Amino acid sequence: MWLGTYERAYPRARVLVEGLRAAGVDVVEHHRPVWERRRHKAGLGPLALAGSAARWAGAWAALAPGALRERPVDAVVAGYPAQPDAAPAWLVARARRVPLVVDMMISLADTLAGDRAVAGRAAGALLAGVDRAGLRMADLVLADTAAGADWLSERFGVPRGRVAVVPVGAEPQRFPPAPAPPGPPTALFYGKLAPLHGVATVLAAAREPGVPPVRLIGDGQLGPWLEAELARDRPPGLTWERWVPYERLGAEVAGAAICLGVFGTSAKAARVVPNKVWQAMAVGRPVVTGDTPGVREVLTDGAEGLLVPPGDAPALAAALRCLAADRALRERMGLDARAAYLRGGTPAAAGAALRDALAPLVFGR
Repeated sequence: MWLGTYERAYPRARVLVEGLRAAGVDVVEHHRPVWERRRHKAGLGPLALAGSAARWAGAWAALAPGALRERPVDAVVAGYPAQPDAAPAWLVARARRVPLVVDMMISLADTLAGDRAVAGRAAGALLAGVDRAGLRMADLVLADTAAGADWLSERFGVPRGRVAVVPVGAEPQRFPPAPAPPGPPTALFYGKLAPLHGVATVLAAAREPGVPPVRLIGDGQLGPWLEAELARDRPPGLTWERWVPYERLGAEVAGAAICLGVFGTSAKAARVVPNKVWQAMAVGRPVVTGDTPGVREVLTDGAEGLLVPPGDAPALAAALRCLAADRALRERMGLDARAAYLRGGTPAAAGAALRDALAPLVFGR
């Protein structure tokens, strides 16, 4: 049972539910939307938080009776973002006497007080307590990389054996393979403009001579900064579109010759492999991204793309020039990226990893 106010529209939930079903697991969903109402979650004011809390309470008033009446299930999953739903989902799981799975793909404290720096020390301590409580309730915790799983274990004291690595992956229907685009190469960067993405590094690299045109898509925490920077000194050929519907992202990736990942220098940035990296791999595009422990679990430098030191704009510019000048290299790396996606990033691969992690809990009962 996938239960709660998780972001149903976010790729994480869709990939895992589709993958479990592909692996022969029957999945029922009990969901009410709360967090989908805001595109950008960072920096919510008191009124917005109060409104979200009220909607969350109303959602659970409707969810709990249906979840308790549902036919027998073998596990309850609090989907991403799991922290708001961990406690009520735990109550449902215990009432039904089945294990609780918590998808702790991100830590609230690490994200809001660390990477995004929008919460102070006191708020960060409170968020860490919320993270810790959700983790302790879980019989199984989900992380998206081994680096992330190790960090959760070290930071919050969760036994490593209770943390399963299930990759983010990408939806093949939204990001089908596509031939390399004709014409001069362009690079694509998209995301919510959080510090983790390293947009300042991308902008500095785009200003260097010989770099192919860069297309930026997205908005968020650093949107005002980016607007001011482009007004001051816009790199030649750079375009910025504040938002593109998710349904159009596959076409955007297919239209690019090179796709960019994340270049932030935070500890969190070193542990993640974001959606856009998997999505680029699914389409068959070479990826240029920061060289981190998380990324090294998925990409090999010189095979599926090029890895550069995080925050190093000259290195990023050099990688872009290298790929822009060699179409055969781009096509070969794109094929390798697609093959790596088929091995580990499809819904079937993610679903199989989750099914295998669940099996000892389910059959152990």
